[in-house]
Amino acid sequence: MSFLAHSLSRVKPSATIAVTNKARELKAAGRDVIGLGAGEPDFDTPDNIKDAAIRAIREGKTKYTAVDGIPELKAAIVAKFQRENNLAYTPAQISVGTGGKQVLYNALMATLNPGDEVLIPAPYWVSYPDMVLLAGAEPKFIDASMATGFKVLPDALDAAITPATKWLIFNSPSNPSGAAYTRAELRAIADVLMKHPHVWVMTDDMYEHLVYDDFVFTTLAEVEPALMDRTLTVNGVSKAYCMTGWRIGYAGGPAHLIKAMANIQSQSTSNPSTISQWAAVEALNGPQDFIAANNVVFKERRDLVVSMLNQARGLSCPTPEGAFYVYPSCEGLIGRTAPTGKVIATDEDFVSELLEAEGVAVVQGSAFGLGPNFRISYATATSDLEEACIRIQRFCGSLA
Repeated sequence: MSFLAHSLSRVKPSATIAVTNKARELKAAGRDVIGLGAGEPDFDTPDNIKDAAIRAIREGKTKYTAVDGIPELKAAIVAKFQRENNLAYTPAQISVGTGGKQVLYNALMATLNPGDEVLIPAPYWVSYPDMVLLAGAEPKFIDASMATGFKVLPDALDAAITPATKWLIFNSPSNPSGAAYTRAELRAIADVLMKHPHVWVMTDDMYEHLVYDDFVFTTLAEVEPALMDRTLTVNGVSKAYCMTGWRIGYAGGPAHLIKAMANIQSQSTSNPSTISQWAAVEALNGPQDFIAANNVVFKERRDLVVSMLNQARGLSCPTPEGAFYVYPSCEGLIGRTAPTGKVIATDEDFVSELLEAEGVAVVQGSAFGLGPNFRISYATATSDLEEACIRIQRFCGSLA
């Protein structure tokens, strides 16, 4: 009999973390590797946010806090939701966790039972299905292919809902595709959800501020206020504020759900880092102008990568509306032979042979539930992106 929990057999390690670790190992061994796997801005945390953290340390704000956030951070989050999303929450409706991942996990653990189903549009962030499985429920996938702009169609959502459906996890802008839903598209999704009052909605808005080409971000509960009582609106400071390592995520939702999530957190991690919480207060309340400046650079990088990948033989790369990922198809290269003699049968073969031949680390689309594609994060130096795309073009050209 295995010493380990049976539930571990239901989950797998994060593919994005695995790719990032592999790239680090190869670099440490002396290989010239360009890692495009990590979803992490290369910009530094703004100085005013760092200064707030240092000030908190010097003022002795280093003790335990309330399990799910200090009052000052909850107040800043309430103000943010009102200011940017037209959502009216009270502090009792706010949860703060150690990153957005913990907030999502807490909500699923607090609500799911065996037999419950959670709808997840594919492609999806790698952690969604495994968190559902760890909570004892079943992920159910809805196709959101390149043909539909990587967006789930209302009819497909409607057809996927069953009496067992507990949640819809909805991520816009999307990791891995960068696809973002317009207000009209969200209205159509909301109309379906209004027909099924037993379905709750978890909106992962982590890339809210990372949108381009005059795209206007909207969140589901803003589009349909009648969904507020069964929506958990999840966000965080990691991406837009360049604070991935600070580990602060948050959510707004019904008070009884938020209380249940706090119960889960009280018996796992307890409160997030006090110092990170005070830094997040400054992030949300302080100057926001650097976000637009960073987005100018992100857009330039997106346009560079999309252009260069579409010049590579056998690749097709749509232009995403947001986040800092592209999700090109390598379908045109399936069946070709790599320089090693290996036949490219899957997107996993493609990324493996690309890493071996050219030292470029990307993540296979199968890890996100939709292939044959692969994900590139363009949240890295422009010079590295250009060199990586040259190598990808060369690799695609080398396939026989």
